[in-house]
Amino acid sequence: MNEIPAQRQLREGDGLAGLRQGSATYEELRAKAIAFRREGLSRRQIRDRLKVGNNDLLNRLLEGEPPPEWTKRPRAKDEMRARARTLRLKGWTYDRIEVELGVSRSSISLWARDLPKPPPRSPEEASAISKRGWEVTLQKREEERQRVKSRSAQEIGQLSNRELFLIGVGLYWAEGSKSKSYRRNETVTFINSDPDMIRVYLAWLSLLKVSSDRLRFSVMIHESADVAATERYWADLVNQDVADFGKTTLKRHNPKTIRKNVGADYRGCLVVRVLQCADLYRRIEGWWSGIVEAASERSDLKQCPF
Repeated sequence: MNEIPAQRQLREGDGLAGLRQGSATYEELRAKAIAFRREGLSRRQIRDRLKVGNNDLLNRLLEGEPPPEWTKRPRAKDEMRARARTLRLKGWTYDRIEVELGVSRSSISLWARDLPKPPPRSPEEASAISKRGWEVTLQKREEERQRVKSRSAQEIGQLSNRELFLIGVGLYWAEGSKSKSYRRNETVTFINSDPDMIRVYLAWLSLLKVSSDRLRFSVMIHESADVAATERYWADLVNQDVADFGKTTLKRHNPKTIRKNVGADYRGCLVVRVLQCADLYRRIEGWWSGIVEAASERSDLKQCPF
């Protein structure tokens, strides 16, 4: 009989199932433990039936006998591992499996490294896989962008007349026509493709008491676009009749140019001209000079290194 170490025999409360008293041998206990195991009993059930309270002894009695299936805890990764191996056998690459299952490439390599490698993929397949891998990241970025945009929009609230006035001056000086020292041209003309910019600009002109009968509108667009639909779009935006618009300026098509502004969303630019505008232009020029001077005199700006 295999002897139990003396320190275990002398420890009280070990529950050696009769080994200490000599009423049972190790071989008898092991035979019973194996029989119970093959009947499908758990370690706890075997321990209680044999009255074995020593885990080391119980381990020795059950050595080499696998536990019954019902005692195994389910592992979430077992199913994932099986799916990874199935996809690998179908010829999928590690990065493609990674995108499909959402697990790390190191785990996939561990699960499927004994399987044959798939043949090299084509450039088209590589591009498609790369795009799919970025879709989740791009979606998260877009969601975050929209959250920031929404929070920032709420920070503005209502605009005072002075705030709209200053915004309009800066908007015009950035996007409107300007007189040059080498070409004096005191006209007020604003050209832009962004409908929101047009709305803000028209609101600013209204604040300045520029009446609608002094405004003239026209469209600038590429000749390959839907000109008629574009004219209707801008006319609706500014609440005008298309017949009241000036002649549309068409940009000739250059087949060598790779254009990005194509499709249904491309609407060219709207040109907004103000008649009898020399005095208004001079005031805009003066307002902008005043803004620059006031900003330059701010004490906090004087402390900046630039």
